Amino acid sequence: QVQLVESGGGLVQPGGSLRLSCAASGSTLSIYHQGWYRQAPGKQRELVASITTGANTNYGDSVKGRFTISRDDAQNTVYLEMNSLKPADTAVYFCYAATFGPTHTYWGQGTQVTVSS
Repeated sequence: QVQLVESGGGLVQPGGSLRLSCAASGSTLSIYHQGWYRQAPGKQRELVASITTGANTNYGDSVKGRFTISRDDAQNTVYLEMNSLKPADTAVYFCYAATFGPTHTYWGQGTQVTVSS
């Protein structure tokens, strides 16, 4: 079992920045990749960014060059640094962790990010 706790969402003006955190606890050694998805009202959930235990990263096309995902293994925490935020980035952001032995995907509770003037 893995538990995920997200923090860092909120209201920010266009062009501003936010940093989301996702702290994992439990069977963290079984995690082989983590990341973030987001879901805006009336839209499908979409990948924002992911990172493997080998620090390989992947980003959704709409956030490339603006968002950066990183991990602190000592703290079992994954971060999403979001810069140059746009109103289109407004969504609930969900952290996930994918594990092996057995394979499973765990989800955080979600954190709201609102980009508005």
